Amino acid sequence: MGIATNSTNKSQACIDACNRCEQACYECFKACLNEADVNKRKNCISILVECAQMCQMSSSLMSMGGQFVKEHCKLCATICEKCASECDMFKDEHCMRCGTECYSCADECKKMTGM
Repeated sequence: MGIATNSTNKSQACIDACNRCEQACYECFKACLNEADVNKRKNCISILVECAQMCQMSSSLMSMGGQFVKEHCKLCATICEKCASECDMFKDEHCMRCGTECYSCADECKKMTGM
């Protein structure tokens, strides 16, 4: 159920997944910056921010019933999968947890697009 109205019922699971993924990406971003091998993580760090931003935008568009929700969710799924694969390259706990959230978000976004 939506927070203020029932208008988001059909997309609430995806909104929640996007919000969790955004948070996980920012947390992982901060943690990666503090890792000893930060230079090896440049691609991962970059996609973490891109993924968090895309998740935020997708969540916002779903919340307001935007007309391009399906298109954003499709791109969000693609970016989340790329971010997860980057996180999979690192075996620390924060990257593994972030990758899990990214895959979960990608799955929910695919459901929104009918994929």
